[in-house]
Amino acid sequence: MVEDESLVAMVIEDMLAEFDCEMVGPAANVADALALAERGGFDLALLDVNLGDGVTAFPVADRLRTLGVPFAFVTGYGADGVRPDLQGAPVLTKPIEMAVLAKLLAD
Repeated sequence: MVEDESLVAMVIEDMLAEFDCEMVGPAANVADALALAERGGFDLALLDVNLGDGVTAFPVADRLRTLGVPFAFVTGYGADGVRPDLQGAPVLTKPIEMAVLAKLLAD
């Protein structure tokens, strides 16, 4: 998971635990997230779009797409906050609803 706010990351980790998922990360910045992507060992990545100071997780999404790893964006901005060429990826709106996360994991 790529999330720059530790409290949000902890909440998402707790939600994932409800579905017997184990979280890799979190990474709070692009460099750490890219390192996790290269290491692999996960089935799905959750990417906060805005990592603060105008930095986005889009480079991570690009790398995950190249590696063939599914990902979804987690954002308060909705689908409009996603770069146009990445808008086919699922978008979970903050705060994440358990039912929406369950559907994403099932898909």
